[in-house]
Amino acid sequence: MNLFRFCSGLKVLGYFMILLVFAVVSVSYYAVVVSTWWPILINGDHRALSVLAALIVFVFHFLLIMLLWSYFTVVFTDPGSVPEHFRRELGSDSFEAATTSTDQGAFGSLGYCSKCRNVKPPRCHHCSVCQRCVLKMDHHCVWIVNCVGARNYKFFLLFLLYTFLETMLDVVVLLPSFIEFFSQAIKHSSSPGKLASLVLAFVLNLAFVLSLLCFVVMHLSLLSTNTTSVEVHEKNGEVRWKYDLGKKKNFEQVFGKKKSFWLLPLYSKDDLEGLTSLQGLEFPTRSDIDP
Repeated sequence: MNLFRFCSGLKVLGYFMILLVFAVVSVSYYAVVVSTWWPILINGDHRALSVLAALIVFVFHFLLIMLLWSYFTVVFTDPGSVPEHFRRELGSDSFEAATTSTDQGAFGSLGYCSKCRNVKPPRCHHCSVCQRCVLKMDHHCVWIVNCVGARNYKFFLLFLLYTFLETMLDVVVLLPSFIEFFSQAIKHSSSPGKLASLVLAFVLNLAFVLSLLCFVVMHLSLLSTNTTSVEVHEKNGEVRWKYDLGKKKNFEQVFGKKKSFWLLPLYSKDDLEGLTSLQGLEFPTRSDIDP
């Protein structure tokens, strides 16, 4: 039985995940802004507390805007697929003939996908969910109903970063209210709906912080070595990874060279035209390792 045919069902799960994202954002917004810190800001009885509330509300909205901007960008940006002009006459009916081809060309060694019946550039892999080859594929993410690849990996990393910072902020600013919740619950001094939303928001954000921390650390490690999640299993214990150009250049291969764009889910025109890695067809390699 071919289990990969059930992978298409992950697309349906992905749409549910999008709704879950907005549900978590809505609950957090109500608990942090509407229910907790906005009333303190409006009340203004204590100047220092009002200033703190204004700062929290500002940072919360800033991170939320960057989070949603990065999220929609990674959802709607195509990760990259093998273009028509990249096709070669390799005898697509023969996988063996294609994989033993001596065509090196400007793009280095070419691979062959028996499912797409097409050649593929280096670091390209077939996604069983999207049913196509994805350039520099990292993984298929159900949270964005899309693959993460050469052209949207930066946006995915920014989405992780801003989500982690936002949920961390929520946990920190809701912690005093969460502790106070127990005394209010005993005294019945607050409405059940308010208490329920506060506890739910705190627990959800704490769960996201702990899980996202692992993902952030993992992808920072991959970014520092210019490796994808798929390639971790392909390196086969290699001491020197041929795409590892050094931490700075590895970072620029994903985020671009324009520092002013590093924290924004977009690229400068110069980076889009000058960095071949963002096109997903050609990648620079170390000079001390044979390609």
